[in-house]
Amino acid sequence: MIEVVAAIIFIEDKILCLKRGYSKYDYVSFKYEFPGGKVKDNESYVDALIREIQEELSIDIIIQKKFKTITHSYSDFIVKLHSYVCKTKDFNGELYEHTDYKLLKINDLKSLNWLEADLPLIDDIITEYGD
Repeated sequence: MIEVVAAIIFIEDKILCLKRGYSKYDYVSFKYEFPGGKVKDNESYVDALIREIQEELSIDIIIQKKFKTITHSYSDFIVKLHSYVCKTKDFNGELYEHTDYKLLKINDLKSLNWLEADLPLIDDIITEYGD
């Protein structure tokens, strides 16, 4: 099982959605995701999230609360995804590991092709934060 963290980043009333690039597994290539990544040994989830967001986006986030933990089985691996609701003011659009981004209103999140592990999060975000 791979422990990962993800940031649901609000910028005003929209959420930052990032598109992955190529992966050795087709079923995760070029799909949208919430930014984050793997937790290193002896690293807290919060520290991992702050580090990953710095590496992927070079921005500072304010972590507002733990949102949900999802365990998802892909055909080649299992992820345990720890998500956090965050906010930032200063995203400038620079991408270091992703190929595209969208800033979407909550009720438009389902318009993108998401990673399977993120889909339950989207349903819960719409329930909790949607119109």
